[in-house]
Amino acid sequence: MKRTDNMKALAAKTGDELKTELTALLSEQFKLRMQKATQQLTNTEKLKHVRRDIARARTLIHQKSAETVTKGQA
Repeated sequence: MKRTDNMKALAAKTGDELKTELTALLSEQFKLRMQKATQQLTNTEKLKHVRRDIARARTLIHQKSAETVTKGQA
């Protein structure tokens, strides 16, 4: 999946769906870090992609929560 497709898919999700996605990504990151520590990880690039996907998910969660706050004040 291309990066833009992944970003569009994340942007289409609701806040709760993003939080579950974030939990899954954090779990995957932990597993990859353990594989790296035991020298079982063959594709080290995957760790970089997961870290960036976590950042994207956190950014979208923050943006969506800021939108709901501003809508509530308006």
